[in-house]
Amino acid sequence: MSDVWRRTPIAADGTLGTAAEHPGRCDPRYLARRHAFAELARGHRVGDPSPVIAYTESEHATWRRVHRALDDAHRAYACRAVLDAREEVRVPADRIPQHAEVGARLRRLTGFDLTLAGGVVENKRFLGSMAGGYFHAVQFVRHPAVPLYSPEPDIIHDVFGHGIHLAAPEFAAIYQLIGQAAVRVETREALQIISDLYWFTLEYGVLEEGGTPKAYGAALLSSYGELGRIDRGRIRDLNALDALATPYEISGYQPVLFGARSLTHVADTLADFLDAFDDDSALRLRPHG
Repeated sequence: MSDVWRRTPIAADGTLGTAAEHPGRCDPRYLARRHAFAELARGHRVGDPSPVIAYTESEHATWRRVHRALDDAHRAYACRAVLDAREEVRVPADRIPQHAEVGARLRRLTGFDLTLAGGVVENKRFLGSMAGGYFHAVQFVRHPAVPLYSPEPDIIHDVFGHGIHLAAPEFAAIYQLIGQAAVRVETREALQIISDLYWFTLEYGVLEEGGTPKAYGAALLSSYGELGRIDRGRIRDLNALDALATPYEISGYQPVLFGARSLTHVADTLADFLDAFDDDSALRLRPHG
């Protein structure tokens, strides 16, 4: 694997470094603000209203800058289903929307809603909640020094990626399919397998349109730099077992993407694997965890 895929953008000029060097991971003032958002999510029950956030002007400015960049990048690199869904969700350009605002729109379109997360959510809760129409989303905003990339999901990722997805019934059905599989299993190994498939599809999936790779994965849709690299990465045909055997980068650009012919192809591939998947299947696939 080329070293560039193991590195993370750590400055606005595109300088690469380790994830720990990203200002979102090492700036004390930013981390204090990030911690305050996490505290708001402590003890939150799935489906309860999210608190209203008084975002700072700096945070709104970061949102506006990323919105402008992603607006152009989506037109160039996102698939048609994403562009259509984006029109439906109506992401505001001038300010960060509140969870309640986004959720109300999604409920009308697909029945999904946002529920609050402070950061990473364990797999059973995160994936399983999607079966009931809830997606865990954070409220904090990425560091303003590197606005076009974040080493962890922020509200830009959750709205520009998952919020756009969940405005479209065909995407929402895939989320529920994954959620229903997560509800049926209990072991850590089984849940991780489902999470890995979620990663390579709903986070980093690609569709082929007119012979050109186009992004549909939420992590791609919220990462300006990665969108521009799609045609330079290794793209393999979507196959569940191949995806499960492929390593990935949590806090950096992805070395391998999986491409499908359509969202129907994505849904069918996942259904073929997950419909018969259970805890025993996970043990056979990964006998040593």
